[in-house]
Amino acid sequence: MRILHLEENHPLLIQELDALGYTNDERLEESYDRILEIIHQYDGLIIRSRIPIDRNLLEKAQNLKFIGRVGAGLENIDVEFAKSRDIYLIPAPEGNRNAVAEHALGMLLSLFNKLHTADREVRQGLWRREANRGVELDGKTVGIIGYGNTGKAFAKKLKGFDVDVLCYDIVGGLGDVNARQVGMLEFCQLVDVVSLHVPLTDLTRAMVNTEFIDQFQKPIWFLNTARGKCVNTKDLVEGLRSGNVRGAGLDVLEYEASSLLGLFDPGSDPEKIPEPLAYLRQADNVILSPHVAGWTLESKEYLARAIVEKIKARFA
Repeated sequence: MRILHLEENHPLLIQELDALGYTNDERLEESYDRILEIIHQYDGLIIRSRIPIDRNLLEKAQNLKFIGRVGAGLENIDVEFAKSRDIYLIPAPEGNRNAVAEHALGMLLSLFNKLHTADREVRQGLWRREANRGVELDGKTVGIIGYGNTGKAFAKKLKGFDVDVLCYDIVGGLGDVNARQVGMLEFCQLVDVVSLHVPLTDLTRAMVNTEFIDQFQKPIWFLNTARGKCVNTKDLVEGLRSGNVRGAGLDVLEYEASSLLGLFDPGSDPEKIPEPLAYLRQADNVILSPHVAGWTLESKEYLARAIVEKIKARFA
């Protein structure tokens, strides 16, 4: 089989596929239009998120047997059409679940203890102890929405703390020794912290909005290491302003689209930055990171290995 690689991944991915006798072609900067011209030559496709694998491309992929997505989500693939053409879809959510869980925990502890503001102030010559007094995680109730690979990994990390962990998922029967599964009503009554671990679907797009935030019986701390478009940023900012959201740790943002990447350039025009994003960037009770929760040295290898093992299981 010939496999087309559109982005750089851990070297073991190609090494292992070479050892299986596959031909591997790397086209790391190939344009979408050029890929349309050559995709019919390939039996396999390995991607991350640079190129949308839409119906137009899939119609030209006459010989494609599988798509390996080196990551957790499949939102950049027309999943239904791919399945209708019997293309095997291979995500690797287990590859970076530990990295995401550790990142979420790190964000939460940093928010609670104001590590980001304290660090900045000390570097500026300020020594403000009372202003940086933190709160403790022990005794809190942490709620996890989406109890799949990363949600379960996050719950496992929390076992070392004196906390109650609840999970909510549209699929029943997922609770385990690390988290008790509850309905949304009980979830909203009890939790102090909400951590989002859902894929981007029609159901989850902009699910975190004013209506969602207003359901909670007490102000919440909010973490998102899932997908930026699961959150209506304007409504989240209103929640932060009102105090209904006490603080937020956001590894992903609604504004990640490639057409808006200029918003994060050092010299970007302030007038072009959407007001909600401008607020998040200056808020002391918000921690931001550039979609790197699952982006560790270890996860790069684990993700590649997971893809290889699934290809072996299906085709070797």
